[in-house]
Amino acid sequence: MTERPSTNRLSEDELHDIDAYWRAANYLTIGQIYLLDNPLLREPLRLEHVKPRLLGHWGTSPGLSFIYAHLNRAIRLRDANAIYICGPGHGGPAMVANTYLEGTYSEINPDVALDEAGMRKLFRQFSFPGGIPSHAAPDVPGSIHEGGELGYALSHAYGAAFDNPDLIVACVVGDGEAETGPLATSWHSNKFLSPTHDGAVLPILHLNGYKIANPTILARIPEDELRALFVGYGYEPLFVEGDDPASMHERMAVVLDDALDHIKVIQDTARAGGTTARYRPKWPMIVLRTPKGWTGPKEVDGLKTEGFWRAHQVPLSGLAENPAHLKMLEEWLRSYRPEELFDAEGAPVPAIRATAPQGDRRMSANPHANGGLLRRSLELPGMDRHAVAVERPGSVKAEATRVMGGFLRDVMSLNADAGNFRIVGPDETASNRLQDVFEVTERAWMEEILPEDVHLGREGRVLEILSEHTCQGWLEGYLLTGRHGFFSCYEAFTHIVDSMFNQHAKWLDACRELPWRRPIASLNYLLSSHVWQQEHNGFSHQDPGFIDVALNKKADVVRVYLPADANTLLCVTDHVLQTWNRINVIVAGKANSWQWLSIDEAKVHCKAGIGIWDWASTDHGAEPDVVMACAGDVPTLETLAAVQILKRHIPELKIRLVNIVDLMTLQPKEHHPHGLSDREFDALFTRDKPVIFAYHGYPWTIHRLTYRRTNHDNIHVRGYNEEGTTTTPFDMTVLNGLDRYHLVLSVLDRIPEPAGAHVRLKQAMEGKLIEHRAYIREHGQDMPEILGWKWEP
Repeated sequence: MTERPSTNRLSEDELHDIDAYWRAANYLTIGQIYLLDNPLLREPLRLEHVKPRLLGHWGTSPGLSFIYAHLNRAIRLRDANAIYICGPGHGGPAMVANTYLEGTYSEINPDVALDEAGMRKLFRQFSFPGGIPSHAAPDVPGSIHEGGELGYALSHAYGAAFDNPDLIVACVVGDGEAETGPLATSWHSNKFLSPTHDGAVLPILHLNGYKIANPTILARIPEDELRALFVGYGYEPLFVEGDDPASMHERMAVVLDDALDHIKVIQDTARAGGTTARYRPKWPMIVLRTPKGWTGPKEVDGLKTEGFWRAHQVPLSGLAENPAHLKMLEEWLRSYRPEELFDAEGAPVPAIRATAPQGDRRMSANPHANGGLLRRSLELPGMDRHAVAVERPGSVKAEATRVMGGFLRDVMSLNADAGNFRIVGPDETASNRLQDVFEVTERAWMEEILPEDVHLGREGRVLEILSEHTCQGWLEGYLLTGRHGFFSCYEAFTHIVDSMFNQHAKWLDACRELPWRRPIASLNYLLSSHVWQQEHNGFSHQDPGFIDVALNKKADVVRVYLPADANTLLCVTDHVLQTWNRINVIVAGKANSWQWLSIDEAKVHCKAGIGIWDWASTDHGAEPDVVMACAGDVPTLETLAAVQILKRHIPELKIRLVNIVDLMTLQPKEHHPHGLSDREFDALFTRDKPVIFAYHGYPWTIHRLTYRRTNHDNIHVRGYNEEGTTTTPFDMTVLNGLDRYHLVLSVLDRIPEPAGAHVRLKQAMEGKLIEHRAYIREHGQDMPEILGWKWEP
């Protein structure tokens, strides 16, 4: 595609109308930044009319509104289905201004009407207590991307485009944002976008030259290098550069038309069965270069402002101390000629309203940007046909995540026609034993496919790229536009997306206060290859702390599940795929392990989230001498092994075994909807007996969840203590004191028996630990009694 002059140049009337819309958006943006209390400047500006917000961020706003105005023109002329993703962080006031001009903001917020009083309220709420933030947060209609943390705009855009064949996602990437690692990697998302069944992403790199106080890299490198960079990424870059509004409007209209025409050619050719390129099309992108703070004050106090970093936030500050600044602000506002833009009542004049699309074609009202409007429940397979047949506890072995993979395969198959379910992960779908999904789909791949390649396909529905950030961004964009998905990742490296997790959780939490935001499907994580199964990878792969990141979020948003076997994992998977507005974290191992519950038992246990395993207990419903609690697959195995040792050597000891699937049940009911009341908690854990708790993660987490409970002082937790190396699976538990021998010793230290009553058992356990250490260093594997252990009823 070449950059060619358009034969359909803007008419004088079109040029006037689009420029008027842009001026109106800029005026409304400044009004918000300065909390203008004189919205139509009916009288000279006075100090009491303004109260500037120091985080107003004017610098990027004119460019954002310029793009918005031109997209509106294209949507209206083409009847296009498009949404707008605002990457620059503090673009909120510009986005609010445009949604207000389109009328959507007032439809959602009737008190912010299209009149002078409504405009005043629009201005006075910005970045003000009880008002709205400076980002394109959930409060902004049409937004699926906050932008508060930079780097995720483009991956969100591609996630929105997957399986949305008629959707165009215009994604504005700020040149500061372009310097982040997640954004740099997400340019490669075009290698996964199918022109046949996906929509299109139109990246718009906005180069205004500066960050907060520094120039940006991409704005300073030579243009031939910039062009080569994006050609190398696989794009066809089109350039729009300048500072004269009239010529820039004409140029932008031409380039945007060219880009949308080229997208249509790519899609029409692919959907007609043709080919657009050897492996994938060269999708267009736009590079827009404008001055920072365009149309604002060129100089302030003799210092360059427009086209420099000083325009980044509030160009004119200290109004109380500097009357000249107040006068400059009034001149700046009047330069947009507000009397031409708004009528006597303060409403945008008809020509401006006519410039915007109508109804759902408005980007601020597009249902894809309020994905809950489009969300359809998944069709799920029956769990029973995937269940492991468990006649009695510990009678059969299975790989829990492989069983889960069979279930997800059928989910993928049953929902293939709907095109609303995807699995994402950083090259770990098969490693985490979910490979059965490849029986019904492939990995998406738009590059060359060699004869020896397996499970790569143009229409694949599994997305794998070795960037956890990009995987997370894709899935978030997919969910926010009304679909469902699963993210499979190694446990230790899920930390890479800690910050993205935080942002999505905050988005969901904010949406609870916005009734017009319809619920979206939950973000579901599978954390496998976990801390207790890293014998060949070593210390670097040993970190269960993502659970703790999750627990920092609001109770209404987060759930954490630790299924002990395949059937409980099946039940949890079935459940989370039916939830909405949640983040569900599932931690499950992939090793071939003993199975404990039948599918019917697992259903009952998972519904409660916590329960006594009578078949492993010896208290027979009476008050126990000790409670053995466990959460996680390996902690459950080691607890059962410890119980078996205790039963053999101290048969009179009354043991109660409590297994926890839903970690949130440990919290008080008033803190979490899944939490147990104090009475329920005491009924399980007693009010005064020792509790030996074997936990998958860091021990302090359990203390944090239970610190207000009656019996907290008697809860003794064993878990991961940041001890690890390249060693055997059982030795990992020994290093951290989570193994069966340490658990037995913990019980012996706390049961009320005469001194020395169990000294032989204690010596035996200590001897086993010495024997274990010597054995693995000689043989390189765990002792036969560990490898061959099984539960004895």
